[in-house]
Amino acid sequence: MSNRNRIIVLYSAMAALLLIVGFFQSWTLAVTILNLCLISAIMALGVNIQWGYAGLFNVGIMGFAALGGLAGVLVAMPPVPGAWSAGGVGIGLSAIALLGTIGLIVLVRSRIRGKRGNAIAILIAVVGYFVIRHFFDPAVAAIESYDAARTGYLGGLGLPIVLSWFVGGLFAAGAAWIVGKVALGLRADYLAIATLGISEIIIAIMRNEEWLTRGVKNVAGLPRPVAYEVQLQQQPWFLDLATTLGMHPAFASSLYVRVSYALLFAVVLIIIMFLAERALNSPWGRMMRAIRDNRDAAAAMGKNVTKRHLQVFVLGSAVVGVAGAMLTTLDGQFTPGQYQPLRFTFLIWVMVIVGGSGNNWGAVLGGFLIWFVWVEAEPVGGWLMSVLTSGLGPTNALRLHLVDAAPYMRPLMMGLILLLCLRFAPRGLIPERVSRARH
Repeated sequence: MSNRNRIIVLYSAMAALLLIVGFFQSWTLAVTILNLCLISAIMALGVNIQWGYAGLFNVGIMGFAALGGLAGVLVAMPPVPGAWSAGGVGIGLSAIALLGTIGLIVLVRSRIRGKRGNAIAILIAVVGYFVIRHFFDPAVAAIESYDAARTGYLGGLGLPIVLSWFVGGLFAAGAAWIVGKVALGLRADYLAIATLGISEIIIAIMRNEEWLTRGVKNVAGLPRPVAYEVQLQQQPWFLDLATTLGMHPAFASSLYVRVSYALLFAVVLIIIMFLAERALNSPWGRMMRAIRDNRDAAAAMGKNVTKRHLQVFVLGSAVVGVAGAMLTTLDGQFTPGQYQPLRFTFLIWVMVIVGGSGNNWGAVLGGFLIWFVWVEAEPVGGWLMSVLTSGLGPTNALRLHLVDAAPYMRPLMMGLILLLCLRFAPRGLIPERVSRARH
């Protein structure tokens, strides 16, 4: 079967699965799953740009997604004037001291070479550290003690939250550039370890720096890019629409909001997909795949492999950052504790592998399929266990054990799908198209 036919058949099957959920469970659940599938597909696209295009093994996906979530807070939440009055000046002075320290180190390193330059740079770094902490520590203490139960942080800029999607991509791209400058010269396994470590550091900072993110207290009540249910239920035109469709206003408003999110997310996915396909099929994309397949030969042909790897690493991370900002927007809150690097990084990698690395259509399909299975595995597993044990008594130990074990269907299904894919479709459900020379 050609890739085009595969895309039509598999995407149609995926749409059918979502429709089945709508008919047999709930339409609000079906659209909620669709929203999460759209975000997962964007994350899978970002990883596919790194792995499928260039063979870069990034295990720090959740760190870049968390930076996108942070952008939602810093862009959309209103500022806290009291916190700014208490410690804003100190934070500003510590930032100036940090930039000054970095600038002096760069200047010294460019003017003075050798051991003497290194020694002076280390001295500047030590002095700068104490200067920064002199301003930073009192400011943080003042900010976190200001109305700690409700705020205790600086807040954001109070801008539309859709802007945070773009800013989240910039945050993730900036962090990826720093990581790439340090780690992209490493071998593939060391790069994986480095990206995982950076991800853990980013998430640890967000969990502990309450003055910036409220830490484990979480930031709730992020503004929405769509209408609120209560507002819709007060609009005559919406009440008339709900009556015409034969829906209860509460159900209709909930469905309307979820569909609005789905349309916004779909627009972003389509734009990123279009750009990713153009890049993949361009001379740049062919060059990246040549570097992936044989980096030594590409280097011998005069290609700057490290520079190209840095480009694709930044681009893929930016896409993940956009998805992270969208996820925070959908949740309506920023919860640093929900970012579990290994657990969700594994899921994203399964999406790319099962869908088909190197193929953007495959990565998107994998994002839809794996997240759908992840959400539905538990309720379907519970129903299946109930059916299988229906002949046993309600207090039977085996029945109780199997029903309680239903939540473990999720990791079981992920492992089973991955094993089946690696055995019967090692290149994924929609494999990468390989151009063959004609003689």
